Amino acid sequence: MKRLLILGAGTAGTMMANHLHHHLSADEWEIDIIDEETEHYYQPGFLFLPFDIYEPEDIVKPIRQFIPAGVNLIQESIDRIVPAEQYVLMQGGDRLRYDILIVATGAKIAPEEVPGMLGEEWKNSIFDFYTFEGALALRNKLREWEGGKLVVHITEMPIKCPVAPLEFAFLADSFFKNKHMRDRVDITFVTPLSGAFTKPKATAALEHLLEEKHIHIESDFAIEQVDAENKTIIDYGGRTVPFDLLVTVPTNKGDAVIERSGMGDDLNFVPTNKATLQSKDWPNIFVLGDATNIAASKAGSVAHFEAEILTENILRFMDGQPLKEEFDGHANCFVETGNGKALLIDFNYTHEPVEGTFPFPGVGPLRLLKESRINHMGKLAFRWIYWNMLLKGTHIPFVSATMQEAGKDFD
Repeated sequence: MKRLLILGAGTAGTMMANHLHHHLSADEWEIDIIDEETEHYYQPGFLFLPFDIYEPEDIVKPIRQFIPAGVNLIQESIDRIVPAEQYVLMQGGDRLRYDILIVATGAKIAPEEVPGMLGEEWKNSIFDFYTFEGALALRNKLREWEGGKLVVHITEMPIKCPVAPLEFAFLADSFFKNKHMRDRVDITFVTPLSGAFTKPKATAALEHLLEEKHIHIESDFAIEQVDAENKTIIDYGGRTVPFDLLVTVPTNKGDAVIERSGMGDDLNFVPTNKATLQSKDWPNIFVLGDATNIAASKAGSVAHFEAEILTENILRFMDGQPLKEEFDGHANCFVETGNGKALLIDFNYTHEPVEGTFPFPGVGPLRLLKESRINHMGKLAFRWIYWNMLLKGTHIPFVSATMQEAGKDFD
């Protein structure tokens, strides 16, 4: 009996378990998935929780509910991976040998990386919304906050869902307008990037929205420290931004198990072939989702596209066939802009987000890089799709794993 071992039962790992158990004979392959947690979080929902758009029960469900029959869920902690000997060492001392390993250990925030960020003001005047606990604490803060300087801040890239901090700023504008207190809130968006986004056309569209909503942007801000006592963030050049409420996206790092295993880069992300999703160092190890170091967005849609392509590549690897170099960095994301509207962006390694129609060229019904209510409805509908289709490995009709160029204005 051969063993396929999946590390992580988050979005990427759960999808791979659901994809592969359909293809592998239970007489030949044992599939195990390991995660120390018991609950699965719909992470896009963390954005909505602070604004009372979603309730906690909307975004939390038991992990076991999404693991298919025939796949063994091991809810224990991992000490390290020993790839040279093809086993995973558990913290209890057990060694789990594998023939093929899938690393889907995700990414976590590391507020301790910035001096002064993690201290007495953490969850008092300094919050994250990239964790369930952080988003819930921020919800409670916003319910009672009376206004002042709100700073929405990105520490460094890469981060999970690169547009989420912008979405937070847009939703905050809408939230305070609805509370009839927007005139008492000054919103500043602080980013280490040279603009609102990484791609020129999307940056222009998003910066126009920031200006329209009277949200100030501080770009090229490389944070050195948080002066929590004086409620100021300071960059390496000495530039300062004061805050009354700091909503920050701390440094994102790969799981500590990757560091303990000596398999990652400086941020604990695993070096991965960007087209095949095979580890660059170990042929029988594959990596997807937020755990990789590839230059694609760390987002659920990307993990979904990766999973469809990686499933075929793992089957080809088992059969001794060459891997297909098919993953093109495809990302597809609704961007909440507040007031019941959203943008839709669709891009990959080589093509930036541009205007056009999606998913049907020339027809739509969704418009790319344009605000609309139907895009907002699409964003909200994605939660149902996530729980009922994405995690279960169900193909979403009309949405290709590789980006389609038809219907897009690249001129």
